[in-house]
Amino acid sequence: MPSLAVKLYSIIFKITKRYQLHNLTLRSQSGPSNTNPLGTTSRSDEPTAASNPTFTDGSGVATKDIHIDPFSRLSLRIFLPETAVNFSVAGAGGDGHVYKGYTPQEMTKGRFHKRLPVVLQFHGGGFVSGSNDSASNDLFCRRIAKLCDVIVVAVGYRLAPESRYPASFDDGLKVLNWMKKQADLSQIGNGNFNGSDGKKEGHVFDDFGLSMVEPWLAAHGDLSRCVLLGVSCGANIADYLARKAVEAGKLLDPLKVVAQVLMYPFFIGSVPTKSEIKLANSYFYDKATCLLAWKLFLPEEEFDLDHPAANPLIPREPPLKYMPPTLTVVADHDWMRDRAIAYSEELRKANVDAPVLDYKDAVHEFATLDVLLQTPQALASAEDIAIWMKKYISIRGHEFSY
Repeated sequence: MPSLAVKLYSIIFKITKRYQLHNLTLRSQSGPSNTNPLGTTSRSDEPTAASNPTFTDGSGVATKDIHIDPFSRLSLRIFLPETAVNFSVAGAGGDGHVYKGYTPQEMTKGRFHKRLPVVLQFHGGGFVSGSNDSASNDLFCRRIAKLCDVIVVAVGYRLAPESRYPASFDDGLKVLNWMKKQADLSQIGNGNFNGSDGKKEGHVFDDFGLSMVEPWLAAHGDLSRCVLLGVSCGANIADYLARKAVEAGKLLDPLKVVAQVLMYPFFIGSVPTKSEIKLANSYFYDKATCLLAWKLFLPEEEFDLDHPAANPLIPREPPLKYMPPTLTVVADHDWMRDRAIAYSEELRKANVDAPVLDYKDAVHEFATLDVLLQTPQALASAEDIAIWMKKYISIRGHEFSY
């Protein structure tokens, strides 16, 4: 069973969350005049962590925030582990200076550039709260970046009820397409372009092309090894993007989604599972609270617990056999666990590598909630995710082995 401290904090958390949802409901009912046309990607009552584009804070990971859409508040926080950077290079960030990455001209020299896989991460919060720069999400992404030796791109998608479905799903797709463009630009900047004489051009960017490049990804990202990682409701978005990547096929090249990780996904359905009945009043996120979040997320005319965004067990396209390898993380005391396990079973029936990691005495968001980030289960789950993920992101010939 969870500790007494966890049980007590769960009670406080539930009261606070229901108060927040009640206020959001009242705000949404007051009309569109209170809605920001750009949307919102965070709540003022949630603590955030400032970005730090140097490697001097002791975490071994530099971070920076960027915006890629002028028509919304969609934002990204990029986490770059120091293993990608050679500190012998002036301005690499080890001396406290802001690390700016390398220009395309410098990239063609082929030195000091370790290319890392990229993890596209979506935070939790029931579609109505949380952010990519929250203190808890920042710590979790730093942990994944270091353990897996990857660049993490955390997405600050628009929240409900200001921006209801499909806003957050559209934001995820917009980021995936943006990353595909970054992969294209990176290939060109690395000289993978034939000039008029048939030889590889070392530098083909004009000033406009250079301004479109994200330097950390261009210098250090290998987008042919991209993993989707979703936490709670973020897992719903990740699974949607995996389907979209399958449908797009080679249109996404050179970006390739090689795997996805679904951490205690925010699944639900009209026909309750055993855990949805037995654990309906479980810790932190009970079923009644989550139903309020779903009502704020889905448009009123589309509210249906078997909505494609909610229930993975209804028939959807593409066929499951085309889905990427999928790791599912579930918690012992989470009412949503059975549906996540059932989805994993359906993937395995379609011959997809889809293992389940089930953590005893754990609760929903046990690895990402601020007060639980340092628990043994949280630390163990991050290490387990890293072990599984490295099977699919290791360069051929250097595969990770157990």
